Amino acid sequence: MRRCPLCLKLDTQLFHQDKKRSFHHCAICGMVFADGATHLPPQAIRQRYGRGGTQDNQRQLSPFLLSLLEQITSLHGTEVRGLNYGRVLDAESHRQLKSAGHELSQYDPFTAPDPEALQSQYDFICCFRVFEHFAAPHREWRLFNRLLKADGFLAISTRMLTKPSRFDKWHHKNNPAHVSFPCRETFEYLAADSGFRLIFAENDFILMQKPSGSAIKRDPNSCPAL
Repeated sequence: MRRCPLCLKLDTQLFHQDKKRSFHHCAICGMVFADGATHLPPQAIRQRYGRGGTQDNQRQLSPFLLSLLEQITSLHGTEVRGLNYGRVLDAESHRQLKSAGHELSQYDPFTAPDPEALQSQYDFICCFRVFEHFAAPHREWRLFNRLLKADGFLAISTRMLTKPSRFDKWHHKNNPAHVSFPCRETFEYLAADSGFRLIFAENDFILMQKPSGSAIKRDPNSCPAL
């Protein structure tokens, strides 16, 4: 029995075994995860993704982030401050955001390991195609919870496990750097456990909102309901 790396519960069981890795399922949060003994060492991951990831993911990051920012700005009605976590936006898109008056910090453990970026609070956090790489996702979840302002948004793009019975044929699991495989129930659990509002969890896109703090006063007319 393995401890779930997200909810840290021991209610897990072997889910799938292939020639290279074993995968386990958590009955509490629903996540499937690879056995920790088969995780790639940091140096191998650095060599594989040290330039920011695959070109396909990098091309998709910019429109994803710009669209997200447009939606959040429409709610806030003003400039926002965000964190792009796990990948680095291309310089031109970054300049475009700054010219619009927004502030975007970036953190990537390999290409932009800036500790100062993890010392502030943000109106939103973007986590694009990196959740599957989290070896201990409970750490990132605690980090996101700390970095988000009350009413802040967490946007995650990751492949969600939708057909458990076909896991053996799912190509997404074949990448040895992919170790965490959430499903919709995973984010429902996180929302219920932390008091977040799960706004959307379909088509590999998850949008959550952190609850207001008890001392936070917000004008109900300043932000329309989602």
